[in-house]
Amino acid sequence: MERMRILDAIRECCAGLDVHQAHVVACVLKGPLDEKPQMLIREFSTVLSGLLQLSDWLAELGCTEVAMESTGSYWKPVFNVLESTCQITLANAAHIKNLPGRKTDKRDAQWIAELHRCGLVSPSFVAPREIRELRDLTRYQRKLKGYQTSERNRILKVLEDANIKISTFMSDVFGKSGRLMLHALVNGEVIVPEQLAELAKGRLRAKIPELIQALNGRVTMHHRRMIQRSLEHLEFLERSIADLEAEMEQYFAPYQKEQELLETIPGVGAQVAKVILAEIGVDMSVFPSELHLSSWAGISPGNHESAGKKKRVSITAGNQSLKTALVEAAWAAARTRTFLSAKFWLISGRKGKNERPLLWHTRSSSLRTTYSRQVNRTRTLATITLRSVRPCPRKSG
Repeated sequence: MERMRILDAIRECCAGLDVHQAHVVACVLKGPLDEKPQMLIREFSTVLSGLLQLSDWLAELGCTEVAMESTGSYWKPVFNVLESTCQITLANAAHIKNLPGRKTDKRDAQWIAELHRCGLVSPSFVAPREIRELRDLTRYQRKLKGYQTSERNRILKVLEDANIKISTFMSDVFGKSGRLMLHALVNGEVIVPEQLAELAKGRLRAKIPELIQALNGRVTMHHRRMIQRSLEHLEFLERSIADLEAEMEQYFAPYQKEQELLETIPGVGAQVAKVILAEIGVDMSVFPSELHLSSWAGISPGNHESAGKKKRVSITAGNQSLKTALVEAAWAAARTRTFLSAKFWLISGRKGKNERPLLWHTRSSSLRTTYSRQVNRTRTLATITLRSVRPCPRKSG
């Protein structure tokens, strides 16, 4: 505790929590700012009864200032129990790492409490509970769509292995016509031209001779079973996604105005707008500026300066879900006739075919626009619509 005398304390009573899967170690520092504080350490279970005991113990000591590190997802049960009675500072574990040496859970909790007493713990952004629920839905939706894509690719691989080349002549194997053909293959039917005329819909009727040749493969029982399993799972995923999206519409209904405002940004559609709302919420006062928001999202360049020289470093890690959505928005914005598109092609002409810096500039501009529009909602559609500019030509070669 000698190191506490070097720094000025700003909190008379605070706690540091070292959180693990099965237990949490709490260290409370209590005492006048100009004196050595009293240190109390206890260990609690992370089951609900144990966390309630932790809450009661902190209340008995009159401790309402709590700091803890964001350890995986283990911090969430503790946060959910204490957020109603304590002011919690959730910190990046890398920012409050203790000095190497005799590492113990009690020493880690003590170190966090010491830093918090001196105001040296930078808080991480924790969205309100209703926003966190939206985040769960959008992230789960993205996972399900990823599984859906995996099953489709698996079916296409099985078709290639069976010498079935319908993907060569069909833009969507999983459309109405494609599904009928896949089910016919699973059932072991020999598809003749007369039957194919009933299965092929629309423009595919003009490709019946090619489709007959493409369906003439070597399909075994193993291929049929593999396709059947993947089709059943694919149909289950489609039903799950439809149910989830219907539920999401109810959850996002209170934020309809904010979503419509976000959709006025070039490249931002309904799905990307929902992801942005779910990841950063609607209260922009938690970010001091749009630059802080860009850094938190992980689309700001890193800094590495030594001896007056700046070295090339990658962008920060940030929020992966938000970063992915912004990449999609950046690609879409690059294909519009707006300022963002003009900026994309201008940088493209200067930097050549390297797309990574182009996307960074575009998505960074999109996020800064998001921040400004959320802060200033009184702007009319005419004033926030970006100016149409003729795109600059690409650099030849």
